[in-house]
Amino acid sequence: MRSQIHRSAAFGAVVLSAAAVVAMAGAGSRLAFLSATAEAAQAAPAAPMQWYKGNTHTHTINNGGDSTPDEVVSWYRTHGYQFLVLTDHNFLTNVDGLNAIHAGDEKFLVVRGEEVTARAGDKPVHINGLDLKRLVEAYNGTVPLETLQRNIDNIRAASGVPHINHPNFGWALTSEDLRQAKNYKLFEIHSGHPSVNNVGGGGVPGLEEVWDRLLTSGMMVYGMAVDDAHTFKDPGNPAVSAPGRGWVMVRAPRLDAGELMGALERGDFYASTGVTLEDVTATRGSLSVKVKTEGAAKYRIQFIGRGGKVLKEAVEPAASYAFTGDEGYVRAKVLESNGRMAWVQPVPVARSSSSAQLIWLGPLAIAGLLAYRLRSRRMRWPIRSQLRPAYPR
Repeated sequence: MRSQIHRSAAFGAVVLSAAAVVAMAGAGSRLAFLSATAEAAQAAPAAPMQWYKGNTHTHTINNGGDSTPDEVVSWYRTHGYQFLVLTDHNFLTNVDGLNAIHAGDEKFLVVRGEEVTARAGDKPVHINGLDLKRLVEAYNGTVPLETLQRNIDNIRAASGVPHINHPNFGWALTSEDLRQAKNYKLFEIHSGHPSVNNVGGGGVPGLEEVWDRLLTSGMMVYGMAVDDAHTFKDPGNPAVSAPGRGWVMVRAPRLDAGELMGALERGDFYASTGVTLEDVTATRGSLSVKVKTEGAAKYRIQFIGRGGKVLKEAVEPAASYAFTGDEGYVRAKVLESNGRMAWVQPVPVARSSSSAQLIWLGPLAIAGLLAYRLRSRRMRWPIRSQLRPAYPR
């Protein structure tokens, strides 16, 4: 019995000591940021990363636009873009000849794409397939979610990258549809098309609110800005879908379709309607944004977390936000004084091992307390003669 009591006391001491060590470790450790982007950056190749300006939603006379592929590509190259995805409705344009004329190493690149244009009953369901290996035949269903999922899967089967277009167009896709859909990372939060209801209305949320709903639910999806250009002959008309109203800035080691697609799918880009960023830096402890200022324009930088809550707002062109660990995710939005914007992609934020340590502290402390109580009770209770200990009283 004496050995049992000693073992119980020793066990309790060990458990309580372990709990104390855990508590001290937890108190001393920082809340950490778990970011796929940061981890990818740590594993990135030695080649310096570059920013590439591109548009991933564009139409030509092949189906939807008013200009030839050559005219369309010329517009983007002469307006400072480095890459363009041609995405005609249910048509896959061969870009080899266009690249032979317009492309150059680290200068410009045309990428094959298609706007897979389907319907679910009377609802339009449109999904871009980027860098496709073959034409994807649109699947027309009766339910928006089923139609969306089938076409996403068909794009993946054609080795393409899906991005969901203008969800509020025709009020076709709800935030719940987007939440339940699988196997995609990209969707449009801004389109330059004048009739796609970017900001919502009539009780339907705008696309930025939808984005926060998806992120708050635990999804990690990235927001695209596009111009969805159809009209190049009358670009100054606000009633038409003209070029130059939205784009993405992608960070990649070189101007290559595979590298660009990989960067998009891991969220290494920002979306813009006119704001240029000098840098975006995500570490395990913070997110930092630096704006490339223009003229007399002024800027606000908002850091946004779970539920769309503004965690911090800065009025300088460079700002950082230090993670506390309970944000769920953090993204940034830059608002320029003339109405232009940029959206920095979200990074997931979670408590570090300190949280796990604190979670384990409770059970350990309870176990230690039980062991201590057991020892005390055994020492205090009368011991029956048949269990008389071997040591003298």
